[in-house]
Amino acid sequence: MSSDSLLEARRTKLEGLRRRGIDPFPLRVERTHSIQQIVERHSPPQIQERRDEAVGIAGRIVAMRRMGKASFLDVRDGSGTIQVHAAIDALGEESYHDLGLCDIGDFVGVRGGVFRTKRGELTIAAAAWTFLAKALRPLPEKWHGLKDIELRYRHRALDLLANDAVRESFVRRSHMVSAIRRFLDDRGFLEVETPMLQPIAGGATALPFVTHHNALDIDLYLRIAVELYLKRLVIGGIERVYEIGRDFRNEGVSTEHNPEFTMLEIYEAYTDYRGMMALMEAMIRHAATETLGTTEITYRGHRIGLSEPWPRVPMLDAVQQASGIDVRSVLPDEVPSAAAAAGIEPPPPTWGNLVESLFERDVEPTLISPTFITDYPVDISPLAKRKADEEGIVERFELFVGGMEIANAFTELNDPDDQRGRFEAQEELRRLGDDEAQRVDEEFLFAMEHGMPPTGGVGVGIDRLAMLFTDAASIRDVILFPTLRARGS
Repeated sequence: MSSDSLLEARRTKLEGLRRRGIDPFPLRVERTHSIQQIVERHSPPQIQERRDEAVGIAGRIVAMRRMGKASFLDVRDGSGTIQVHAAIDALGEESYHDLGLCDIGDFVGVRGGVFRTKRGELTIAAAAWTFLAKALRPLPEKWHGLKDIELRYRHRALDLLANDAVRESFVRRSHMVSAIRRFLDDRGFLEVETPMLQPIAGGATALPFVTHHNALDIDLYLRIAVELYLKRLVIGGIERVYEIGRDFRNEGVSTEHNPEFTMLEIYEAYTDYRGMMALMEAMIRHAATETLGTTEITYRGHRIGLSEPWPRVPMLDAVQQASGIDVRSVLPDEVPSAAAAAGIEPPPPTWGNLVESLFERDVEPTLISPTFITDYPVDISPLAKRKADEEGIVERFELFVGGMEIANAFTELNDPDDQRGRFEAQEELRRLGDDEAQRVDEEFLFAMEHGMPPTGGVGVGIDRLAMLFTDAASIRDVILFPTLRARGS
């Protein structure tokens, strides 16, 4: 039967319900139990005969088997699925006839006693039923599963209906975020909210989305990070602070990138990037234990342990070992020739960008077990504090797991004059054509000039961490409604 015929048949049944005086979309339903509660109440299986007590359930019909004067339905709610036995003797001829106007996908309420069939299947003997909502379109592929990837992302409701594993992945993601919140709250961190619309898109190196506020007649930017606002709170005396929220970056999409994504940023006074390493180890282990019941995960065929101490590897050492290039010996004016010799095109604008390009090509894909890559070039880290014993290097780390960057952290720069100089160097990169370089943020500098304590800060990609915890191949698999191309484009 064609799609149009199926829609027409369901609308015909809809009109049939209305002609019989049945509201296909009633206001409310009386439900006494979830299906899971009924299953738990009768486990282990001891009931063989019908009980006098009645239960009331509500859910979607996912299977129907009609056998003359009796029918079996499988009804599913958010907690599980149970079989319903509907007989003409129990319901009466009229009510049983009306049941024939139901389709798979419709929502119904059922009241009756609980028993087990001869095969031991837990079943509700319907004494009465109520129509709750008519599904005017059939469920995907007659309930055998939704396979088309583009359709799954575009119509997540159908994806959740058809694929139990997808639903479980998003439940797991939610539990992971809750575990992270509990971890931080228990350690005295305060959760806050900062603006999504910002006059300057700061705190990261990325191209922002821009909009215009008509009443104020000003351009505003969807935030690319919350860092500079949270640091202002540290300056204001909130010594442990965090935010979990959406960031927006006008960049390409990939298996690890979506223009709209969720970040966790944490700032703590009187610590540094070493303190953030310890915090990350403890937090991610806690989240794994609470969410998965283990600190051993499997990601894309790799068995990854989270319990052992994670290695700390300086970035320059990792690049030299993987590429064979002694990047420490490359002078600024030798960057173009060194890049050409290494096959990096186009040539990076700075020495730090050369190091970063080599790292992304030769090192990052190999970092499967949790690894802290530490001590980055200053010219690609405008918000981090300089190392005291190594020229041109800052106290920064990125955490890699499964070949992906999961977290980025600094010993936060708290010298306002140094910070201004870094911002001005970024502005020079913008003048040379780098649209992603950062801007001078005078409001942040004004706050910093009032004194900022030594601080450690870290940003964690919640979506990528969810990918690890659910063994997802793409970030779109852990974002309920990922950004997609316009239909047909």
